Amino acid sequence: MPTLCQPSCQPRLYRRWLFLLAALLLGVSPSAFAVTGELDLTTSTVGFFAVAIFVLAYALVMAEEKIHMRKSKPVLVAAGIIWSLIGWVYVQNGMSDASEYAFRVTLLEFTELMLFLLVAMTYINAMEERRVFDALRSWMLRKGFNYRTLFWLTGGLAFVLSPIADNLTTALLMCAVVTKVAEGNQRYINLACINIVVAANAGGAFSPFGDITTLMVWQAGMVEFQEFFILFFPALVNFLIPASIMSLFIKDEKPASVYEDVWMKRGARRIVLLFLLTIVTAVLCHVVLHLPPVLGMMTGLGYLQFFGYYLRRSLPRSLERKRERYSRQGDNRKLEQLGSVVPFDVFNRVARAEWDTLLFFYGVVMCVGGLGFMGYLGLLSEALYTGWNATAANIVLGVVSAVVDNIPVMFAVLTMEPDMSHGQWLLITLTAGVGGSLLSIGSAAGVAVMGQARGSYTFMGHLRWSPVILLGYIASILVHMWLNAESFTLFS
Repeated sequence: MPTLCQPSCQPRLYRRWLFLLAALLLGVSPSAFAVTGELDLTTSTVGFFAVAIFVLAYALVMAEEKIHMRKSKPVLVAAGIIWSLIGWVYVQNGMSDASEYAFRVTLLEFTELMLFLLVAMTYINAMEERRVFDALRSWMLRKGFNYRTLFWLTGGLAFVLSPIADNLTTALLMCAVVTKVAEGNQRYINLACINIVVAANAGGAFSPFGDITTLMVWQAGMVEFQEFFILFFPALVNFLIPASIMSLFIKDEKPASVYEDVWMKRGARRIVLLFLLTIVTAVLCHVVLHLPPVLGMMTGLGYLQFFGYYLRRSLPRSLERKRERYSRQGDNRKLEQLGSVVPFDVFNRVARAEWDTLLFFYGVVMCVGGLGFMGYLGLLSEALYTGWNATAANIVLGVVSAVVDNIPVMFAVLTMEPDMSHGQWLLITLTAGVGGSLLSIGSAAGVAVMGQARGSYTFMGHLRWSPVILLGYIASILVHMWLNAESFTLFS
């Protein structure tokens, strides 16, 4: 007697349709070890229903700006439904241990990435609270750069900072500078914001800490920490080509002077150093001890907690000493600023982490893991990496990431784990990282900047420059294939 899990015979045309459907759907995330189930559910009623649930959930995610529903809500529910369907089918077939094991493996992969991201977000929030980014913005405003210099400075800093501070935080910081300096000049703000988004995404592509997708590739062990830097020159080309063309359309004018004096709070520089020490600890855990990098990151959270304890205990003595010094100097401004300094609490920084993003990440990982367990990622892998060659597949997936989001795309590739050369793994890391720059909605940085520069930086304003950005995308691929040609041999 056939059960729901047993596939019926379908013609080749039907399977090709499934390949295309899967290719459109699956573009989400983490590291690559989703388990393929013993039962092929790709042509079953349960499988179709699971795909429909995922499509509906992702449609709600894409409509977040319109319906004002946080993106984590639909994918959390979808993940629950998909794995409930899997559990029910496997219980019916007396194979509940297999579905339980698959769920635990997928959950473990998410947990490692979630804790890693949580520590990184906590440090970024701590630096923000200590006004590190405000001080950097203030310095740029006081220098009185002209529009063209500011264009290159904000883009260059976005490229340099995003490998450490992540592309989203960097893009928001640079956008804040541009909108304040060029207030009212919508044309310039649009161009500068496009440049910032492209630069932040390009900078994040050659660092394990620059983007969630590069972090996933590193955690999965597909690319070693130091090997990401091979992508530096391709990423630089991806930024420089569109920036050079767009800068020709900027008038050599000077904005009205803007003055903003910002004083970093006590401990700011030391928190930056602790963050760098945390990164070093994570890298050493992975490279030297062959343990997951998350161990080093969680240890780094301990560094921050101890430092927060020190700041709280030493605050009264520090304030008293500074008040005496500033009183002798007659510096009333700094005396007033001292009144706003409060004890640092690391748990407040943890609470301010992007929990909606982390929960969205969970929902997407579990949804894609569930669909992979049903067999859909096997179909996608066959369609892309058997029907096409790996280079074409990786380039197309980079373009797809501009629509679907690069996190799902990278998770799907990692979960499929196609048999590719090292150069191809670097290629998909590059294309998934910079492909989102083709559209304003193609990356978290673009979406965030659209919200911050609302009315000045728009979808259509970005779209008009997409051909120029595409030139940079193509050039970066060619540079990678030229400079790193030896890595494309399968057994290199």
